[in-house]
Amino acid sequence: MHNSTTRFSDKVENYIKYRPHYPAEVINYLKSEKILKDDSVIADIGSGTGISTEMFLKNGNTVHAVEPNQEMREAAERTLSNYKNFISVNGTAEKTTLPNASIDLITAAQAFHWFDLNKTKSEFKRILKPKGYVVLLWNARLTDTTPFLKDYEKMLVKYGTDYLEVRHENFGKVVFEDFFEGKYKIKTFENRQVFDYDGVKGRLLSSSYIPKETNPNYLPMLKELKRIFDLHNKNGKVTIKYETQVITGKL
Repeated sequence: MHNSTTRFSDKVENYIKYRPHYPAEVINYLKSEKILKDDSVIADIGSGTGISTEMFLKNGNTVHAVEPNQEMREAAERTLSNYKNFISVNGTAEKTTLPNASIDLITAAQAFHWFDLNKTKSEFKRILKPKGYVVLLWNARLTDTTPFLKDYEKMLVKYGTDYLEVRHENFGKVVFEDFFEGKYKIKTFENRQVFDYDGVKGRLLSSSYIPKETNPNYLPMLKELKRIFDLHNKNGKVTIKYETQVITGKL
């Protein structure tokens, strides 16, 4: 398996353009649960290009965006530089570099499955204030809900370099119960993206398990994507449906 810190380095532009954002209901839900306040200081761990970070910046929060990958971190610095409450941090989940008991809320969006969980738990406990929360976010693609998504999944299984090994769906109840010591909540929201062919191609190429251009499977994969797009599109568009999962708990 490629190093989780570097495997997105050549996918930054597609990641910025084509990765799904999170529904506005996520912020409303976290506020209603009294997990998020307008003055909460947040550490967004594995913040990548800043998709999740910006959601909290728009809410007025100070966000320490902790990201080890230089290319992704620099992309976030470019796109989020207008937010005065944005702080870019070269760090990891296991070693954030943040001060003890300095954070009200830790978030990890589309990233938790890359962490060393034992070391991460110790580090999260160190930087969290008493009564602080951890929020894990994923946009989980609904792989079997439409003919297009069923064929898209088959394509990923066939051509993905290590797709079955790195899917975050491999994480289940046992992992969360251990990490949160049995006390956590799961809330889900509907989410979707509508793409033309260029968009769905960009979304595919933003994934970490896609073969590189030099790989002999690269062109056959794109040929298969075009085939299933041509088969299933309606008026030149296809829809990717997601279930946004929000997992909340204390340590």
